Amino acid sequence: MRLPTRAHTSRPWRIHEIAGDFHLEDVWALPTPGGPDDLARLADQFTHDGVEFTSAPIPRLLFAVRWKLGKVLGWDTPGAGVGTRVRSLRDRLPADLRQGPRGPERPGAPFTSVYLTHDEWAAEIANRTMHGIVHIGWVPDGAGGYRGQMAVLVKPNGPLGALYMAGIKPFRHLGVYPAILREIGRKWQAGAGDRSAG
Repeated sequence: MRLPTRAHTSRPWRIHEIAGDFHLEDVWALPTPGGPDDLARLADQFTHDGVEFTSAPIPRLLFAVRWKLGKVLGWDTPGAGVGTRVRSLRDRLPADLRQGPRGPERPGAPFTSVYLTHDEWAAEIANRTMHGIVHIGWVPDGAGGYRGQMAVLVKPNGPLGALYMAGIKPFRHLGVYPAILREIGRKWQAGAGDRSAG
């Protein structure tokens, strides 16, 4: 379910300290009910299951088209990413976050973990069009348990990036996010035995 921006901005997330120049694109409630200590498992699911390779046909097709366009237009070349075109958000971290857990990693994954705390995880991606953050917060669900909350923050790279973000917006909202959220929920439920008590 899509949430109002205040669901993200009203919380005292650490991401606000380091990503003030990023635009908040979307906030979504994740179908991931759990206990107070389950965020690390959700971050691991995001990283190792690769939600960008969802089994749903429409998002799968859209991702395939996006990666093909990126290859043809040079959007995703090694010089366009984190640590080359843009500095990693890790360079902005205060000492306590820099010295704490970074979060899970998967070789070849498009997103790179920035930091992991008890209730939030941030990962970043960059290419010729934008520098983006996926932020997963772990929030009370109002019924005595917890669930994930995903925010997407973006810094477009000039006019091309702004045009790109505007162009993909309807696809994200109508085809990609709903299918990805269903996939996240399905995988989360499949691993219910690994979660902490609510």
